[in-house]
Amino acid sequence: MILTFRSVTVGLVSLLLTTLSANAAPVVKGPEKGTLIIAGGGSLGPEVLGRFIKLAGGPSAEIVVIPTAGGEAKYGPDCTCLKIFRELGATNLTILHTIERSEADSEPFVAPLKRVKGVWFVGGRQWHLVDVYSGTKTETEIKNLLARGGVAGGTSAGASIQASYLVRGAREGNDKVMAPGYEVGWGLIQGVAVDQHVTARHREGDLDAVVKAHPELLGIGIDQSTAIEVKRDGFVVIGAGHVFIHDGQEQSNGGHYFLMQPGDRFDLIKLSASAKR
Repeated sequence: MILTFRSVTVGLVSLLLTTLSANAAPVVKGPEKGTLIIAGGGSLGPEVLGRFIKLAGGPSAEIVVIPTAGGEAKYGPDCTCLKIFRELGATNLTILHTIERSEADSEPFVAPLKRVKGVWFVGGRQWHLVDVYSGTKTETEIKNLLARGGVAGGTSAGASIQASYLVRGAREGNDKVMAPGYEVGWGLIQGVAVDQHVTARHREGDLDAVVKAHPELLGIGIDQSTAIEVKRDGFVVIGAGHVFIHDGQEQSNGGHYFLMQPGDRFDLIKLSASAKR
């Protein structure tokens, strides 16, 4: 099943990228309704996770946590992936996890996603999320949650999967930025590639190569302890670090990116940033 799905995906992404390349100017769009919290990994404080919890309905609201990118066969109620939410007062947490695509594509499995307002994707390796959830009812219900005005958030691998183009999806290792067969994210935000752990792992210029190969994309790199809060037409930087915008234009730093700081806003229609006032 996975091999068949991946074979189909390779063909689809080739067709998609060929079509998009005909119009090189990025067309970037967040969800029609709802909000995304896309975090760069590391320690996430209340300005990031607290904001996610508020958007999900508050500390008593049910929140679905998907830890599958971590690569374990099972996750129980004592999972460390829940600790960060409990420390901020969240009391109604549901783990949603499987390693079987057939289960991920079943109605009983996705039932929690149909009743909640918030879902969070834990970090790890992107390919686990692709192999298990891409193209299944789980992906569909995540998008339906957003269509109801909910919030989808994630960190590290759980950040990159939200983009239309998936970076660092290779099974072999996360040092490979572009990986044929693992280049399609869930498209919760369209027209972008999202990288994470930027400064901590010296990835400042890594998205330049992606944007050069795919000029129809906008590259967004996010530092640890930092996130972007995305609406349909724009996002704001929250947290403690920087966001790196790779637009293919030569900058004074010698790369093709510029920096945004907490409080800065980015217009996804005009593809321009404005500093916090």
